[in-house]
Amino acid sequence: MNLTPAQLAVVRQPPGARLFLEGPAGSGKTTAAVARLLALLDAGVPGAHILVLVPQRTLAGPYYAALRSPAAAPGGQVSVLTAGGLAQRMVDLFWPLVAKDAGFDPLRPPAFLTLETAQYYMAHLVRPLFDEGLFESVAIDRNRLYSQILDNLNKAALIGFPVSEIGERLSAAWSGESAQLRVYADVQRCANLFRDYCLQHNLLDFSLQVEVFRKHLQHSLLVSEYLKASVRHVIADNIEEDTPFAHEILQGWLPGLDSALLIYDQGAGYRSFLGADRASAERLAAACTTHLGMAGSLVTPPPLEQLGQRIGAALERPQAAPQEGADWDSALDFPPELRFFPQMLDWVAGQVRSLLDSGTPPGEIAILAPFLPDALRFALTNRLDALGVPYRSHRPSRSLADEPAARCLLTLARLAHPAWGLRPSRVEVVHALFQAIAAIDLVRAQLLAEVVYRPKDARLSPFGRIHPDMQERITFSVGNRYEALRAWLADYAEGEPAELDFFFTRLFGEVLSQPGYGFHSERDAGQVAASLIESAQKFRYAIEAAGGMDGKPLGREYLEMVQDGVIASTYVQSWQPPQADAVFIAPAYTFLLNNRPVEHQFWLDVGSNGWFERLSQPLTHPYVLSRDWPAGRLWTSVDEYEANREALFRLALGLLRRCKGRVHLAFSTLSEGGYEQKGMLLRSIYQVQLEEAARG
Repeated sequence: MNLTPAQLAVVRQPPGARLFLEGPAGSGKTTAAVARLLALLDAGVPGAHILVLVPQRTLAGPYYAALRSPAAAPGGQVSVLTAGGLAQRMVDLFWPLVAKDAGFDPLRPPAFLTLETAQYYMAHLVRPLFDEGLFESVAIDRNRLYSQILDNLNKAALIGFPVSEIGERLSAAWSGESAQLRVYADVQRCANLFRDYCLQHNLLDFSLQVEVFRKHLQHSLLVSEYLKASVRHVIADNIEEDTPFAHEILQGWLPGLDSALLIYDQGAGYRSFLGADRASAERLAAACTTHLGMAGSLVTPPPLEQLGQRIGAALERPQAAPQEGADWDSALDFPPELRFFPQMLDWVAGQVRSLLDSGTPPGEIAILAPFLPDALRFALTNRLDALGVPYRSHRPSRSLADEPAARCLLTLARLAHPAWGLRPSRVEVVHALFQAIAAIDLVRAQLLAEVVYRPKDARLSPFGRIHPDMQERITFSVGNRYEALRAWLADYAEGEPAELDFFFTRLFGEVLSQPGYGFHSERDAGQVAASLIESAQKFRYAIEAAGGMDGKPLGREYLEMVQDGVIASTYVQSWQPPQADAVFIAPAYTFLLNNRPVEHQFWLDVGSNGWFERLSQPLTHPYVLSRDWPAGRLWTSVDEYEANREALFRLALGLLRRCKGRVHLAFSTLSEGGYEQKGMLLRSIYQVQLEEAARG
């Protein structure tokens, strides 16, 4: 491993040092931390005594890669955890010690809930209340409603205030119409209902795992002695993206550790909407014995780094000091004047194709947007398909039920389990056949579904019974593949039903991934299938641990839950590094949290206010439900503007610091809806241009 002098300085610190390392993204901090980890193992430190703490599992990739490499010395298994994962592990280990005091039944084991299973139970409790007028003024999808209530519970646990204060805190900061106060009262009612249900049934969602650890284990002498004996060295990366709960754990550990390395990314803090607290992370510096800094970037060319500072100055951010003399024009690509939104997408697709033709690997290209709705993704990927551009997309907040590959699997599952009474519509069968059979188009899928599918009994007829003229129209090639799929489903339906995750695994492996079927060469479809299998498996584990569903088939309950739009949990495989042979398409914040630099970035629809405005969350508030927000202070439009301006600066700077070559700005005069575009990001870039021209 070739290290810079600054990185070597980190690795060569004395074994007992407690280091606070800070620097911008791309300065080599994580590489230095990985080298320090390997040096500890080489020095004979048992791996079981080392803990790597990260804010989310997807940021642990470099550490896993290093520990799997031949360069890693043997000596036990290093733990790589999030603060939430640590809390769950300790609650599970010391359950008999804390169950009664925490309000649970100590004679029953705990059932740990994922995001999906927590939303399932939330839906189970809240859905009957909608008839009473609950949230009648809120126009959002049910899955977002459930997730925002759970988000409030999580923030209460992570920050350390009682669950009973959620509605009060939100109401005290509200300065708009009084009708919103009723919404916050409904939020509090649902939070209380869910918490009581969890305590009665030994269910621990994320908020309860954190709360039980914080209240009953964190300061326990027995737990402290256990952790002191098992964890002697800590490396905590990206602490600015972590929560006050994680920082409290580190604050308590630091004095007694043999060594520590805390890594702070300057200008970051993108996960504030999930409870990340930069100010809390900065306070950890005082508890460390050595403070080291890394300047500059090993990734970003100077023009792009200085452009980020210039944009910050245009946004009037005091920490952004503009620098003179940078030829940042060489690192920016402006489109010709484009009036309409489709012209912008044509330009992006054409530029990507030109880069590939000039030798740029597809994996060195990222296409980023503030949000990635279905219509935008469809319009863009159609153009990329027409030009033969390989791509993959990642939208972590998107419901599994919205993914075409998942809808195909879910429809086929309903066909394979007719006894459950979940009969798919003919339209759903059409789209399932279209996704499942590689050589079929929508017209032939429609023809096929009309003659083979009987919605009354949810059965598929054999292809051989179709009139010969219709067989020729559909083609025998498609017919043979359809018949193999139908026969597989029929054989399965005649036997004893398997668990749903086993069913999905068999269907994918034995049919859909084979040549001639739709998942064979589609990377995104395979990724969705893997997430669906993991989702169904975790749901089964959680429900079984809680005592089952009173005789109701778990598979049926799962299908109904996904149909209701419950969001999938974070699946690590979907966050894997972009492949070298695929262009990466994602929302901008998703790209940042991947933490992977690329040679070329395309910023879509730069004139949109989506880059600047915070996503509407009518049931929660990431700034009001934070530790630093004064109780009772109103959240005003001025606060909203300042928060959005700060977030835009950090977003732009973060993207620029993850670009190794050139940023391509894509925008059109008129938006997708036909309105003139005057977004804050575009105005800031124009201001920098005007200032540069004036210096001229």
